[in-house]
Amino acid sequence: MPNDVAARAQALRELLNQHNHRYYVLDQPSISDAEYDALFDELKALEADDPALCTPDSPTQRVGGAPVKVFAEAPHRLPMLSLRKANTEAELHDFDRRVCEGLSRASASYTAEPKLDGLAVSLLYEHGLLRRGATRGDGVTGEDITANLRTLRSIPLRLMGDAPALLEVRGEVFMPLEGFRRWVADATAKGEKVPVNPRNAAAGSLRQLDPAITASRPLSFTAYGVGISEGWALPALHSQALAALRDFGFPVSSWVEVVSGAEGCMAYFQRIAAQRAALPFDIDGVVFKLDDLAGREELGAVSREPRWAVAYKFAAEEAQTVIEGIEFQIGRTGAVTPVARLQPVFVGGATVSNATLHNMDEVARKDVRLGDTVVVRRAGDVIPEVARVVLIDEAAEHAHAARDKPLLPTHCPVCGSPVAKPDDEAVARCTGGLSCRAQLHGGLLHFVGRRAMDMEGFGEKLLAQLIEQGWVTTPADLFRLGAERLAGLERRAEKSAQNLVDAAQAAKHTTLPRFLFALGIRDVGEATAVALARHFATLEALIEAATEDAPTAAAEKKKDRFPRLQAVADVGPEVAAEVARWFTDPAHLALLQDLRSVGIDWPAMPTVAVEGVLSGKTFVITGTLPEAREAVAARIEAAGGKVTGSVSAKTDFLVAGEAAGGKLAKAEKLGVAVLGWEAFLQLLETGPL
Repeated sequence: MPNDVAARAQALRELLNQHNHRYYVLDQPSISDAEYDALFDELKALEADDPALCTPDSPTQRVGGAPVKVFAEAPHRLPMLSLRKANTEAELHDFDRRVCEGLSRASASYTAEPKLDGLAVSLLYEHGLLRRGATRGDGVTGEDITANLRTLRSIPLRLMGDAPALLEVRGEVFMPLEGFRRWVADATAKGEKVPVNPRNAAAGSLRQLDPAITASRPLSFTAYGVGISEGWALPALHSQALAALRDFGFPVSSWVEVVSGAEGCMAYFQRIAAQRAALPFDIDGVVFKLDDLAGREELGAVSREPRWAVAYKFAAEEAQTVIEGIEFQIGRTGAVTPVARLQPVFVGGATVSNATLHNMDEVARKDVRLGDTVVVRRAGDVIPEVARVVLIDEAAEHAHAARDKPLLPTHCPVCGSPVAKPDDEAVARCTGGLSCRAQLHGGLLHFVGRRAMDMEGFGEKLLAQLIEQGWVTTPADLFRLGAERLAGLERRAEKSAQNLVDAAQAAKHTTLPRFLFALGIRDVGEATAVALARHFATLEALIEAATEDAPTAAAEKKKDRFPRLQAVADVGPEVAAEVARWFTDPAHLALLQDLRSVGIDWPAMPTVAVEGVLSGKTFVITGTLPEAREAVAARIEAAGGKVTGSVSAKTDFLVAGEAAGGKLAKAEKLGVAVLGWEAFLQLLETGPL
């Protein structure tokens, strides 16, 4: 009898998973909701009688687990890159031209699909079972929302067919329009607050601390690519990889097509634009990706954007309103940004009362003046901006001409320090540094952020209080605050004051990448901070490199400027200049010393073995190999070798797997030794002969 019960439970799991797949992925339901519920209830009863029958991939486990207090960090082994944007047909042609030139080809093919307006996520499967689901976050580290993603019936808990040892699937969680309308109607009837658009609804639903709330929301998932994989021979083409994901049980957009060249991309874009209003979900453009995966590897990425993909965005939604005021805001780096105060207007799914004017060059170019009627749009559907002035007749033109032009303030409106605008920059800046309260407040907010020093409880209002009291004038002062002093603040009890002190003490023990990011160096994001930390290993080595590079700032050729800093992956001359400027400023060096004096420390960065069978040898990895590239690179580095991204005359070995592309051809042309998988394993054993 027990064997019969176990067999029935297994049969029910398989049957329910098949029906889920048919309903949520194939859109081909084969039984009624009542019949499905009866099967589900039967399985639930069997598992309740014998909990040992319950497996992680059981349909009954889609909603479960206690609410969490906070989401854990989820580092991405392979960064989730953002896409460069194209807003005109000319920019799309430029993208295609750069791809063809980079690959030395006459033409290129692209996979095209609508750009869903939702939240990007990563799903990690081990031996076919869903083990982790995460948000994109900053591309390097996301949030672990596994429990919430398990509630989506369009996401398989177990892969169909022969599953790889490891497979990361990337895609978009979104809320279909029909589901959004039903949810809004229901919430409105109950008097509950609802988001203004499906994108906000999807993002908010996924970040609920209680998975049961996420489960109650009408969310869907569509897969659009593969991240890391092990034990699976990745197809040669992205379109083939998407077909494989369908076979594994994932929903893939039925609007995916393979198109040729910029003309094919443009024709597809126009077809989707014509259908946009009738689509069952919101989209904000179309994504084009090079179909050839080996070609993608050859092209690589710049900063956080792959060279092989582009998002062609629809024109931003626009609305008309009146400028009631023009003010100047000071950012954490001192940037002086003109901001228009508007008569409130609804545009792009939100009510807008402020809009950026970017900088004074833009103000002059658009000739924006107080009292003008203007067109406002949400740039990238996120940041409201003033697009243009509306002059509909001669009277409007005369009224506009009579108004004074806005002038850049000569002194900071916050601290009174002089405002400077370098000739080679569009942005004017307050010169007050941390003596400017606006810069200090912005810098402190960045410093305490979760991706930086992660100082829980130090929010915007508290920091403003601390600055107002004069207790904090540099980030180091945050670590000198006592519980007794903090308890004296308005609405601050002794326990919450002690919690702040404890949070500051805990934050002292960090990592070098986090610390570098927390410093708020211009143009140094998290990925660049990680690259700098890995390359130099110590803060002292980074300061030494910046100091030695400083005299090269005036070199005629950009590639000759800051040679030690530009040796860091993805650090170009502009970023190197900012790093050199920051670490050679006496005030910044004093701040670093002060921060170290209050006890901030970090463990030593892991370093590559200096001695090993591959010491002194440089490798490049290409093609599809039996192990993930990260694992292959780790093997090389553990044996003392160095891994780089491009083939050159200095490359000693190319490790080439299946579907190797341009790197293989370049290696053969340069006479670089090419290793297959078995030859590579042999080299790890014996070293070069």
